[in-house]
This record gives sequence, C-alpha cells and structure tokens, in this order.
Amino acid sequence: MSDNSLPIVSGPAPVTPPRACRSIRRTSTIDTSWPEGRRNPMLQQGRARDLLTLDDVRHPALLAEDRFTARLTPTRQILEISAIPPRADIVGLVGSRAGGQLRRGINDALPQERAQGTPLYLLLDDIAGSSLVAAWAWSHWDPEWREPVSDAETKALRPTMEGVCIGFRPGSPALIDGVPGPDQNFRHVDSLDVVDDPHGWHVLTPQQGVSARRARRIDVRIDGGCGRILIGAHFQDSAPLPSGERVAVHEYMLEAVADADSMTLLSIRADPRILPYDQCPMAILNIGRLAGTPLAELRDEVLARLARTEGCTHLNDMARSLAEVPQMAAALRVALMG
Repeated sequence: MSDNSLPIVSGPAPVTPPRACRSIRRTSTIDTSWPEGRRNPMLQQGRARDLLTLDDVRHPALLAEDRFTARLTPTRQILEISAIPPRADIVGLVGSRAGGQLRRGINDALPQERAQGTPLYLLLDDIAGSSLVAAWAWSHWDPEWREPVSDAETKALRPTMEGVCIGFRPGSPALIDGVPGPDQNFRHVDSLDVVDDPHGWHVLTPQQGVSARRARRIDVRIDGGCGRILIGAHFQDSAPLPSGERVAVHEYMLEAVADADSMTLLSIRADPRILPYDQCPMAILNIGRLAGTPLAELRDEVLARLARTEGCTHLNDMARSLAEVPQMAAALRVALMG
C-alpha cells in the first residue's frame, strides 16, 4: 500500500461507553511526572482495577485493584518500585531497564502475576511503553525538550528508531536521520472520566504541570447464545497543556471476538483515532493475522507475528493486553453462575 492510500485516522474516540450488564471492565492508568525536573528521575504511578457489573449497573463489585509507584532514570532504568497490595518480590525489578529486559524480569520475579492475569501484571508490562512515550509531554511545555546535554545522553535518549515499527520503516518520511520528526500529530481530548457513569473508571488523580498519562480500558462480555467472548478495548496516551486542556498523541479502539470454549481469537479489528505520524495507521492492516491465536498466547505471539515493521508497538501492546481476557471471562462466569 502506498502512502497515498493510508488508512484513515478518524479523530478522538467517543466518550467512554457505559458498563454493560453482565460484564467485567478492566481500567488502568500510568501517570508519569518529573518532580525534580526533566533531566532527573521520572516518577510513575500506576493504578488498575477490575469491576464486575451484573444486572444492576448502579452497584458493581470490585474484583481486584492494584497500584505501583516507581522511580526511573532518564534512560528508563528502575531505581525504586513498590506495589499496593505489597508484593515482596517486586524489588527484583530494581536495576532493570524498561523494555525487553524489564519484561523478562517481570516474568522471572513475579511469574504468578502473569499466570493469574492480575491488573498489576498489565501495569508492570506497560512500564516499557509508557516510560518511552512520556517524554512527549514536555513538547508542550519546553521548546528545547529534545535537546540533550551530552553525546552519551543523545545516544540513550534519542536512539535510531528506523525499523522499530511500521511507521518508522526504512525510508519513512516520519524519520529524520533515523529519529522521529518533531512535527507530531495530536488532538485535543476530554478527560476520560467525563462520563455519566460514576464507576466507569477508577479514580483518576488530577495532573498538574508536565505529566503524561497512559490509559487502557478492556470490556469483556459473554454471549452465551453464540458461545463467544465479546471484547471492546480503548488505549490512549495523553498529557495536560499549560492552559489546562488535554491532548493525546496515541489513541486506538479495538473490537475482538473469541470462542468461549477454546478461548481462541476469532476476529480482531482496530480503529486508529489519534496517531503521531501519517504512516502509523498502516499497522491495522496486519492485525487480522492474529485470528486463530489462543488468547493466553497473545503476549508472545503478537511480538512474533507483528514484529518491528509489521506492526505498531502501541497497537501490539493493545493486542497483547487481551492475553488476560481468559481470567476475566472465568471470573465473569463464576459470578453469573452464583
């Protein structure tokens, strides 16, 4: 496909839909800030929640809630990390650098979180992407935010991105000397919790000053008549402006259907809403390759089938986050039977 026929980015997503009866909604946010200034450690605070809604949407049940707090160096190495409820083994992540190294460290130090599909696992897995994108928030506050202070910092903070994803494939006009161009698309968005449903999201901490927020929503329902799991998901990277308004640089919506017995993905469709470069939406053309994959294997299979210029790192992580749908569906089944 040529750049003259790129998939359309349709603009900010509609407001968060109301929770459906007989469903589970998982929401997560990671808020990043720099209490000591841009060239000092970043602070990440993550929160995720599973909420069960049966026949009365006014009285949902809290199934699980996890939080973490971490400090990372400007080159994204974890200096400190803790969780609520506490996990003693989480200190094993100290010293890991966000990325593939950290994800391996999570599996080694906290294998039960992945096995149980906990909200904490989703948060920890998302440290890699959220910490990389977060620096974009500075672009609206500091005109010199891209300027490094040394050659070493240049190499660490502005690595060559050519070939990392479909938008940065070799020859992409989104790159200048291998580095993403400064003119990124963004759109104004409303706060996620500006909805009629008081339980639609977990409590979102007000953000002040330079900060970034990565947010996810995953809705799971069981269509008993058809024997299928119905999945709706939303992803957004946003930041506040000095004016108090919010803007987003990444936003996708996703719909998927899985077989309720085999927990195999039957179909998946992505809807790009806001992306930084015109070449980015091409990734949605390949997402259908995941059909036929067991949901539980998505964490690894997405990386294998949609690696580098075959996919978008943000859309890939969105698909990978569906790997915990089987645990969510199991909890929903138990609740419906009770």
